[in-house]
Amino acid sequence: MSDCGCHMEAKNAAERKTLRILLIINGTMFVVGCIAGILAHSTALIADSLDMFADASVYMLSLYAVGKSAHSKNRAAMLSGILQITLAAMILIDVIQKFIWGSAPESHWMMGIAFLALIANSYGLYLLAKHRQGEVHMRASWIFTQNDVIANISVILAGFLVSWLSSRIPDLVAGFGIAILVIWGGIRIIRDARTV
Repeated sequence: MSDCGCHMEAKNAAERKTLRILLIINGTMFVVGCIAGILAHSTALIADSLDMFADASVYMLSLYAVGKSAHSKNRAAMLSGILQITLAAMILIDVIQKFIWGSAPESHWMMGIAFLALIANSYGLYLLAKHRQGEVHMRASWIFTQNDVIANISVILAGFLVSWLSSRIPDLVAGFGIAILVIWGGIRIIRDARTV
């Protein structure tokens, strides 16, 4: 095998390893966050967990694309962006429902689970750092993990404000903000896929 072939195989193996770890982390945090969000009546936590589910799907699509043609990588990135936007729409529906019918979010659950997710996503960013200038499927993973870190911080802040102000509004604002962030991330990666 040529040096170029060996280098490419090593690169593909490194990408696969990173994406598998991220898939496990995000899949686990989706389950934990979703259960906690339901128990805590928190739109922000549910939004964050759905974002984790979307990212787990992105990592799965990216894992499929490793070693495939540029067309397959673009298609995986495009599907990732569409999935992100679809899940963000579901988050917006939850925000609207809770705004109309009310909710009573538990701030300590919000902050605790979001802090755990922040640790997981920060580790994910660390793993992805060496791939962030790579091909479109890996850039998609980098963009969505960055968004996760921002979402986690916003849920922690919302949990603090829910407790401090004795109001559900910060939870709804954080859920809405996460939805907008996810939509923007989806649009960015779709644009990126189209320009490659």
